[in-house]
Amino acid sequence: MPIKDCKLYIVGIGPGRPDLMTVAAQQAILESDYVIGNTTYLGQIEPLLPGRKVITSSMGEEIARARHALELASKGNTVSIISGGDAGVYGMAGIVLEIAEKEGADANADACTRIQIIPGVTAANAAASILGSPITGDFASISLSDLLTPWEDIEKRISGAAASDFVIVLYNPKSRNRNTNFARCIEIVRRHRSGSVPVGLVKNAFRNKESAVVTTLERVLDYDDFVDMHTTAIIGNSESRIWGERIITPRGYHRKYDY
Repeated sequence: MPIKDCKLYIVGIGPGRPDLMTVAAQQAILESDYVIGNTTYLGQIEPLLPGRKVITSSMGEEIARARHALELASKGNTVSIISGGDAGVYGMAGIVLEIAEKEGADANADACTRIQIIPGVTAANAAASILGSPITGDFASISLSDLLTPWEDIEKRISGAAASDFVIVLYNPKSRNRNTNFARCIEIVRRHRSGSVPVGLVKNAFRNKESAVVTTLERVLDYDDFVDMHTTAIIGNSESRIWGERIITPRGYHRKYDY
């Protein structure tokens, strides 16, 4: 598939609220002849879609979606392929670039400059802003979905991040078919951290039915029913603390300055 004339935007739409999308993301969509995406994400940007040809697909069809977008763009169309959050964080950027690479695009040629990734607000940022400042310092993000990554690898990453005292942001913590992974993750983290460490849970950040819980590592499984695929969990480090309904992870100013 030749893609030398490809003009493809891989657009991160953040939580999906227009006021939390970047101007560049909105402009890319408005410039496009075609907009391709998951039905849920397309519904969130519906006001931007009139005048564009819209192609919908379902979860699990990411490879077909990426191929279709590249094919349309290779024919001279301007195309936006939509990701929730940030396209480069568990989003569509990786698979689109992998397929372009496999199809023989020259990484040093102009073709690659015509595949543009438009960043968006990822779930870690959205959830953190609701919880206070839990990721002010170093943090690790880990997806608990073992659909594409073996659980053994996920366990190693959880253990390594917990032992290193990173704040940990958990994506995809639980689904109908993976309803024990969150509890297994908490069990691993507890081997390395005090039960008093703060944990924040945010469901549907900046979307309808947004809700949040601030609790501790020893009590977080009391909220196991709250956790699903729309939830982002943030586990604090040894310095994180709860202030009212918020979590503060100090950046370290207190060690250098008297305030």
